[in-house]
Amino acid sequence: MAYDVTLIRGDGTGPELADVARKVLDATGVQFNWDVQNIGLEQFEARGEAALDEIFESIKRTKVAIKAPITTPVGKGFRSINVRLRKEFDCYACIRPCKTYKGVRSRYDNVDIVIFRENIEDLYAGIEFKEGEDQTKQLIEFIKNAKNNPKETSALRDDSGISIKTISKYRTERIVRAAFEYARKNNRKKVTAVHKANIMKHTDGLFLDMARKVAEEYTDIEFEDRIVDNMCMQLVQKPELYGVCVLPNLYGDLLSDLCAGLVGGLGVAPGANIGDQFAIFEATHGTAPKYTGMNKVNPTALLLSGVMMLRYLGEVSAGDRLEKAIAEVIAEGKNVTYDLKENRDDITAVGTKEMGDAIIAKL
Repeated sequence: MAYDVTLIRGDGTGPELADVARKVLDATGVQFNWDVQNIGLEQFEARGEAALDEIFESIKRTKVAIKAPITTPVGKGFRSINVRLRKEFDCYACIRPCKTYKGVRSRYDNVDIVIFRENIEDLYAGIEFKEGEDQTKQLIEFIKNAKNNPKETSALRDDSGISIKTISKYRTERIVRAAFEYARKNNRKKVTAVHKANIMKHTDGLFLDMARKVAEEYTDIEFEDRIVDNMCMQLVQKPELYGVCVLPNLYGDLLSDLCAGLVGGLGVAPGANIGDQFAIFEATHGTAPKYTGMNKVNPTALLLSGVMMLRYLGEVSAGDRLEKAIAEVIAEGKNVTYDLKENRDDITAVGTKEMGDAIIAKL
């Protein structure tokens, strides 16, 4: 059987990483029909929505994509293509494993945490207003009441930008259920819900209430909750206590990077965005534009995302073999990129392509 998969090459160092990932995945023996999409910042700025429409059409057909990094302008320009893809295909579960591998520099041993981040709502829904713009009727009424209740609304000023945080029962239930189903399938003993319900009682409070209700259906799995700021401290002090964590969108984004830092950085942090019908796999790091064309960047994160894709497709054995090959190359420390060397100036470091070839040799 051959699998139809959309390959999005991205920009910056993305195309180099995508090409290595394609070569390594082909080497597993699994058959792929690749639909290669060349889109990044330049293509989007030149062609606009037409470029994005082509990706949408491809993924609608293949149902599965693996994506190299795409640049998102900071503070201006178009909204994140990554976010738009997740919303377009309702890939509501952002899954980010953070696992220590022998040979990767880290202050911690035996970290194995999987973050389940709700992908569609929360502050990332993008419901916000510039200062001075008309608001919804409810918001206007709230502003009017500020004159009568200044203490209750003292944080709201006329020169404020406003962003609306949305948390729904429906989307909370499905991300929490996805976390519990993963825990059960992968023999994980505990799920931790992370929130700020002590302050945001109608949004994070709803998230926590729904998490508790779903947990009642999974009596074989321990459930606990943590306030997000305390959770950050807990993860730094004793990450070995945590296995599967489920969070709203913003906290999930922040803590997945924190957990990546525990295991050696974003260079070894894979990711998946999964919905009921579609799945998009991607490295969690950026495009590293200063290294474009230098054959220098670490391909591990995108390759581990490929491992996740293989398992999603049901090719579990191939996924296991690929992860084992990646782990062995890293542990040996010979055919690895500069960031995986004990000394980053080590002249024996190899390039992106060469590390991919070493992993293929292990396969």
